[in-house]
Amino acid sequence: MTASDVVLIVNPYASGVTEEGVRAVERELGAAGPVRTIRTERAGHAAELAAAVSDGALVVYSGDGGYNEALNGLGSDVPVGFVPGGGTSVLPRALGLPNDAAGAARRLAEALKTRRTRRISLGRVNGRRFGFSAGVGLDAELVRRVDALGRGPDGKRPGDRAFVTAIARIVGSSRGRFDPVLEVKGLGRAAFALVANCDPYTYVGRIPLHIAPEARFELGLDVVAPRSVGPFGLPRLLGHAFTGRGQTRSDGILYGHDLDRIEIACDGSQPLQADGEDLGDVETVLLEAERDAVSVLV
Repeated sequence: MTASDVVLIVNPYASGVTEEGVRAVERELGAAGPVRTIRTERAGHAAELAAAVSDGALVVYSGDGGYNEALNGLGSDVPVGFVPGGGTSVLPRALGLPNDAAGAARRLAEALKTRRTRRISLGRVNGRRFGFSAGVGLDAELVRRVDALGRGPDGKRPGDRAFVTAIARIVGSSRGRFDPVLEVKGLGRAAFALVANCDPYTYVGRIPLHIAPEARFELGLDVVAPRSVGPFGLPRLLGHAFTGRGQTRSDGILYGHDLDRIEIACDGSQPLQADGEDLGDVETVLLEAERDAVSVLV
């Protein structure tokens, strides 16, 4: 493989991936050199394919789960790019790419031709890499409930409407109250914990959520953990998330910035997610910043 060769990993089951989109992405990337397209066939396949790429460049056309798999498989220091193909596609959008496949691929081709890359940090949660976020408690429960809805006949996951419905049901079942159930070492007791590697934390449609407004790809990890949440606290938290203001100064929120290590102990089993992927129930969580980890095409 020459320096200009590109391996394109495609998850055909991602909610925004189409055959027309694959052809458009191949066409745009082809302006920078030869493209070899490989489609994933099962869970974990993207990690295996990424591990086999030792030179040239890697581009992943998928949703956030596929990006996460690729980051966990990446073993050599090849530049990697991300094309939005999921319902949310947080990682490429947070890196400044447009939220359409052809437009993002066009930008990546320009980066390939000019060898333009950006070094970013990654996070690790209990040994697993993540690109943009990890969470213990509320947001992980949200991911789990949406996953429980299953996939459509085309194999694709539900969209944003399913997430809105799921969060409404979680809030309803708890009567809007979330009491302290975990300890963030060195910071204190909290109801749940959100850990960010960048800002935004995620998106609702076109709207970015600024959970940890000071988080940056080049820094360590930020943690935001409300001490407890009552019915009247939820609107305040949403206000912080939509505006990106207030959470770093709130007495009711534990906030840690640019951290290398975060330790969390739960009172009992709590759900854990990384990059929107359900990682099961945990009682202890170790999050670590992997600084200057990968070169991304921008």
